[in-house]
Amino acid sequence: MIIFTKLHGNGNDFILIDEYDQEIIPESKKGAFAERFCARRFGVGADGVLFLSRSKHANLRMRIFNPNGSEAEMCGNGIRCVVKYAIDAGYVRLGRMVVEAIAGDMKVEARKDTSNRTWVKVDMGVPRFEFFEKELEGHKVSAANVGVPHAVIFIDDLAIPIAQIAPKIRHHPIFPEGANVNFVKVGKNILEIRTYERGVEAETLSCGTGAAASAAVANELGKVGDIVNVKTRGGVLHASLKDDHVFIEGTAETAYEGVIRSPF
Repeated sequence: MIIFTKLHGNGNDFILIDEYDQEIIPESKKGAFAERFCARRFGVGADGVLFLSRSKHANLRMRIFNPNGSEAEMCGNGIRCVVKYAIDAGYVRLGRMVVEAIAGDMKVEARKDTSNRTWVKVDMGVPRFEFFEKELEGHKVSAANVGVPHAVIFIDDLAIPIAQIAPKIRHHPIFPEGANVNFVKVGKNILEIRTYERGVEAETLSCGTGAAASAAVANELGKVGDIVNVKTRGGVLHASLKDDHVFIEGTAETAYEGVIRSPF
């Protein structure tokens, strides 16, 4: 019997396994667990599996496995869900904390609003810009790494067949580890964004690292200022840039708790 919690950040949904006190899913089976239970018709259904555990030096440790069984370095929406769960479980308190991830130690700050919703602001660090507006597969592509690699494409109309266009860029040789692909429409103090995620191998309703990368690239190219709203298909994230760092803030919600009784 495996107890899990389903959470989401702007519709980017996750299965969370609480390993704070003990390992629940053996290390050798974590990828296979994600493959099986992220399946939306044959499993629980999710964009990824979050494993929460103790850290030797930070407040929490987070790992994320994609639906294809691969492990990601970081997840902007996922880390907010981990923090939300840890606050509710009494592992940490509202305020500032550090979450260990493969991408590094992430500084976060959590608060409650007047509706008792949990908001989490994540310092995504200093973006690493790889290149700007290089012609790839018929599109002008910029590349930035904010813990995970991202391709950013500015476009006038978001009503495009992303599932057909994005994989060619996601698998392009210029990205040796692959890349998440973001299509971005620039408005006044707002970016509208659609993201095709590596590992999910499909479009998701929201991508926190994608929002961060897109805001950072747009700012670097002079398209937006230091504070901008990023409208994903699942909701709005708040992005800001300060001292070369990019920050993302958004809510995290618990959807339900459940029990997996099938053998694994």
